This record gives sequence, structure tokens and C-alpha cells, in this order.
Amino acid sequence: MSFSSDDHRYMQRALELAAQGEGFVEPNPMVGAVLVRDGQVVGEGWHRRYGDLHAEAEALQAAGERARSATLYVTLEPCCHFGKQPPCADAVIAAGIARVVAAMRDPFPAVAGGGFQRLQDAGLQVEVGLCEREARELIAPFIQLVTTGRPWIIAKWAMTLDGKLATRTGDSQWISSAASREVVHRLRARVDAVVVGSRTAALDDPMLTARLPEAEPPQRVATRVVLDSNASLPTTSKLVTTVSQAPVIVVTRPDADRLAVAALRSAGCEVLPFNATLQEHRIEQLLLELGKRKMTNVLVEGGASVFGTFFDGGFVDEVHAFIAPLIAGGREATSPVRGEGFATIGQALRLKNLRQQLIETDFYFSGRIPRD
Repeated sequence: MSFSSDDHRYMQRALELAAQGEGFVEPNPMVGAVLVRDGQVVGEGWHRRYGDLHAEAEALQAAGERARSATLYVTLEPCCHFGKQPPCADAVIAAGIARVVAAMRDPFPAVAGGGFQRLQDAGLQVEVGLCEREARELIAPFIQLVTTGRPWIIAKWAMTLDGKLATRTGDSQWISSAASREVVHRLRARVDAVVVGSRTAALDDPMLTARLPEAEPPQRVATRVVLDSNASLPTTSKLVTTVSQAPVIVVTRPDADRLAVAALRSAGCEVLPFNATLQEHRIEQLLLELGKRKMTNVLVEGGASVFGTFFDGGFVDEVHAFIAPLIAGGREATSPVRGEGFATIGQALRLKNLRQQLIETDFYFSGRIPRD
């Protein structure tokens, strides 16, 4: 199918609009829409927050009567089912839209081509596939959730120039700069859960909350998750004592100490005992459980053994790494990812969509794990 340069320009604008919903719309996908009539943009919209107007509805509202006979550029197939909002396909038809250009089909089973069919049955011209790659990358976490039942996993760490997460004594505060830590808080502010291992929880006693300026409240309140086979997390820890600010889940084995489990539950924590011998299998069970709870993005913050298990299990989808100009040294000082690892450099994971940035004195790398 052939698209004009104007088609590309308007779809790029729709993608820009869609991206503004990141962290606000989940578990829904980010969607943007642009209405064009006689070469002029007459309406724009994006899905701003879960439960609010969808992108198409907002663009139609902005355009009013000017929407009649217009072309709708939208990053995802208009929905055809009732959810928090009525079907967008019906609103598009009622507004008298002549042509719909969509980036991609909706993978959600309740839509999955049904929206396009409804539009075509009503006589609208429907064209699909413009900027599909960009649209799929934009909503990759949503696609993963609806197709696999598992959330999108983001691994984040800060390390020294010689590749250490901490010194030989376990000290790690602070490897990265204050500006880098601000980036991490913004990451936490848009995810549904933050995961750490029991050793990291014990050594760092973190809160794992998003601490942003007062004028910039976090989009979401992330659930803190501790992988703690023996339920050893102290009830005096910052995680437990701040449970009223953000939920805490402690993932244990079924044979974890009963008194410790009871104490954590009494303190307000949720304890999930997964019946699996291997940590990798418990993590897999955890991710499926978080998926059932419609958690779309999950941030993993360590430590090295946890990262090793996530990478060995193929669970990581995205990486954010901060490299500080420090030398820690030490045979006992750990590198970010333990686990089995790869046998050859040729097998090693090479990030795609790589972004590089200098933040104060730190280098910040982010990218996605290739799946094809």
C-alpha cells in the first residue's frame, strides 16, 4: 500500500501525541490521533489517562463539525467494544469520517480486526500499516501483556567504570550522580512494580518509591516486590514501614518461616509463596501473577543474582545502565549480572534502539533486548 509524504507526516504527529500517555494510560496502550480535512489539521488527541477519553474521541471532540469528510490518522485500530469508554469505531462512523489510516491492528482479542471491519462495513476507506514498526515499538509493553500474559521487564543498574555494582563490602551509595538518580525516580514513577532481591533489600534498605518534585507527582504508585525465599525482610525496614505509601509484595518459598510470614502480613505486606524449587520458576510464576493484575511495566533493580536469573530466563526486555567514572576494584566486588551467562561474545545480547547520554559525569545507556 502506498502512502504519501503527508500521510507519513500526520502519522508521525499521531505517534508523538501517543507517547505523551506513557505511564498514565496503562494497562491500556498509548494511542494518538490526528484529523485532517482539506490539508489542514482540524483535531488532535491522545489517550491521556486510564479511563479517560480515547485518542480518537478527543480528536473528534476538538474537531467538531470539521471532522465530517476528514481523514483520521491513528496509531492503533479504533476499538469496537465497550470498556471504560464506548467504542471509538462507532464514534468515527457517526462523525462522518471518510478515510481512516491506522498504523497497526490491535492485538487485544476483543478488537483484533473487529474495529477495521466495522469501519469498512460502514463504507469508510481503511488503510493499515503506515509506520507500523514505530507504532509496535511504542506499545511493545502492551503487546507483550496481551499476547503472553507477562509484563514488560526493565532492568536498571548503576555501576563503576570497572563494572562493579558495589565495593567488596557491599557499599554502593552512591555510585551514580544525583542527576542520574533523578532519572531513576522518573522511571519508577511510570512503572507498575519495582523488584529487588532480599540481599539488596538488606544491604541498601531502600524505599524504592518515586521521589519527584512536588509539582510533578508520579504517574503511578509502583508496588515494591522483594524476592525473599525465607521471608527474611525485617519489619523495621524502610520497605515495610512505608507500606502505607506503596504496597509491598514479598515472594517466598512455601516453607518460609511461618512467624516471619505472619509478621510481614501483620505489618501490611502481601506474601506470595510460590511452589517452585528454582528461583527462575518462582520469577516466572511472579510475572504471570503480575500480568493477571494488569501490571504492564516492571522495573528490576537488582542485585546481581536477581539480574542473572532474569537474563538467563529470557525475561528482560529493556536495559537502563548508568556508568560512573569510579574504580572500585576487588575480586569480591560483584558485576551487575551473574547467572549462567553466555559462552561466547557472539551469543551475548546486543541492545537495539540504543540511546546514549551523558548525565553530569555518568554515561547513561538504554536499549531493548532483540527478540528476532
